[in-house]
Amino acid sequence: MDTSQYMSMFLEESMDNLQTLNDSLLQLEQEPNDIDKLNEIFRVAHTIKGMAATMGFNQMAELTHKMEDVLSEFRDGQLKVTQKVVTVLFKCLDTLEQMVNNISDGIEGEVTIEEIIKELGSITDSKEEKKEESIKDIEEPALEENKNVPLDLNEYDINIVKQAEDRGYKSYQIGIILSENTLLKSARAFLIFKSLEECGEIIKSVPSTEDIESENFEFEIDLVFLSTKEKGEIYETLMNISEVDKVFVDEVDVKAEKAKKVEMKLETVKVEEIKATIEPKPAAVEKVQTKVNNTKPAQKEVHKKAHQSVRVDLERLDKFMNMVSELVIHRTRLEQISSNHRLNDLNETLEQVARTTSDLQDLVMKIRMLPLDSVFNRFPRMIRDLSVELGKEMELIIQGADTELDRTVIDEIGEPLIHLIRNAADHGVESKEKRIAQGKDPVGKIRLIAYQEGTKAVIKVEDDGSGIPVDKVKAKAERLGINTDGMTDNDIRNLIFMQGFSTNEQVTDISGRGVGMDVVKTKISALGGTVDVISEKDKGSTFIIRLPLTLQIIQALLVNVGNETMAISLGYIDRVIDYSDDLVKMTNNKEVIIYNGNVTPLIRLNKRLDVEKSNSNKNYIVIVKVGEKTVGLMVDGLLGQKEIVIKPLGKTLQGLKEYIGATILGDGLVTLILDVAALV
Repeated sequence: MDTSQYMSMFLEESMDNLQTLNDSLLQLEQEPNDIDKLNEIFRVAHTIKGMAATMGFNQMAELTHKMEDVLSEFRDGQLKVTQKVVTVLFKCLDTLEQMVNNISDGIEGEVTIEEIIKELGSITDSKEEKKEESIKDIEEPALEENKNVPLDLNEYDINIVKQAEDRGYKSYQIGIILSENTLLKSARAFLIFKSLEECGEIIKSVPSTEDIESENFEFEIDLVFLSTKEKGEIYETLMNISEVDKVFVDEVDVKAEKAKKVEMKLETVKVEEIKATIEPKPAAVEKVQTKVNNTKPAQKEVHKKAHQSVRVDLERLDKFMNMVSELVIHRTRLEQISSNHRLNDLNETLEQVARTTSDLQDLVMKIRMLPLDSVFNRFPRMIRDLSVELGKEMELIIQGADTELDRTVIDEIGEPLIHLIRNAADHGVESKEKRIAQGKDPVGKIRLIAYQEGTKAVIKVEDDGSGIPVDKVKAKAERLGINTDGMTDNDIRNLIFMQGFSTNEQVTDISGRGVGMDVVKTKISALGGTVDVISEKDKGSTFIIRLPLTLQIIQALLVNVGNETMAISLGYIDRVIDYSDDLVKMTNNKEVIIYNGNVTPLIRLNKRLDVEKSNSNKNYIVIVKVGEKTVGLMVDGLLGQKEIVIKPLGKTLQGLKEYIGATILGDGLVTLILDVAALV
């Protein structure tokens, strides 16, 4: 049988289980006496081993088996949970993750596991038990726990069993109970059948193979199996398959089955004789049957599970999103045509189409949304490793991991956050001795906070460390030839986002190469977001990331810049005010306006974009907020608010940093969408 059709399920479940092991080991290290957590780790490791063995990945199964030896000694009280032991187990998890990634990427060649197995062997002095002893240990308690209800074997089945026994085979009746949490029961059944058929032959199955393929069964499978293997070996093979909860193995007694068949035949003959003597006439039968039907209690209605889910390929979701985007464009086009030709009869239908399209759009947005915990859950382990490596005591506090973002953003946000957290651990948090001398808590706190703010998602990385030293940043900037005259302390701190900029004098594996912060800035900008830093000496630093909730359909304000039509995302806009010459002042040779009592820089978009100014008598200033900055954008006219679809510019125009993409308006006009963050 071909296992390739279950490869996707194997990869997804393996990564989920490895993440569970990561989280559980972290908790076990903090609470070494938590027996429930230890049992959970053992169960998950056992599941990974069974899945790997079933799919034929023997290296994975072997490494996980060695991990189980160590976990068994934890459970038996022969070994204590220490940082050294947990570190070796984390190495095992990293190796297993590499194996899964290689399988996923189609990379051939085995990962070397000899060194890690040696490290596991150095932890425990116990030797590998002999196979016969292992089988004996599991056979008695497991197999005597319960016996199967005998399957109803017909004469054909009994003859096959008899012939097989004459050839030296043993016949077993096997009962298998799957976990009630099993999602793909038919897939599990396939793995069970495959494992058994490698060492024997299945001659009977209840439910039938057709019912199993269509998942038309509960969680129990009964089989008649022919093999030369012993009961204990069959039990061990089946229990190594994940989601198998219980297994019962009994030998089939052929003589008893034959006697039962003879007895059933005699009973059938007696029943037929009795029926013949009291057989009612057809009319009487009909009357009796009607009475029975009328008095029969109503059968309970069978309800399906209330909550069901399916896995969907991401490419299909992307296509779905693109189709909805096209629908939005065509809806806008229809509205424009109706407005131009004053087709009142069409208005009502268009309103219905607009509502349905909006509902469909909201639905596809929600389908694409994923919680940030899928990204955040990797960081507790990272902080633990950094704490050991740097010799600092650190604690990671996560808040708002249930905040949802478009999956495109989720896929890209991990790398910037890794750089920010590593920066906080290395540059921010001080050593234990220094923190005590400053009167701080010896354990440094790094907070990862997420929440939704209007049409944006905000992610903060905070630390209570030493803060960003302005003097060091300024000195480094001057060495690089950057003029810092007239810059505020906050402007100087933001220089750390420049390419190749690092205040760390010593290059380490963690930081100091001048890469990291520039990667953060570039990545966030590419996602249409912004990143700012706020820092105070000896108090700590806060990096604030603001990201759009979605990257494809947005609400935008259409404006005139010269004779061109352009779009500005409403997510950035604070308000729009009328322009007048007396609003504009000059400071440091730059134009500003006084807005709400604050000095706000002014950008004339026609000059910045090199577009010829229009002859419009009425100009406007669009006040936009990008992070902590507020700027006024001068435009030549307002065209109203529209829902637009962002289309990428393509490779030829990717160098245009002032624009995040383009859209198609109702009249068919292609309009550029301004990248406000880049302009500011």
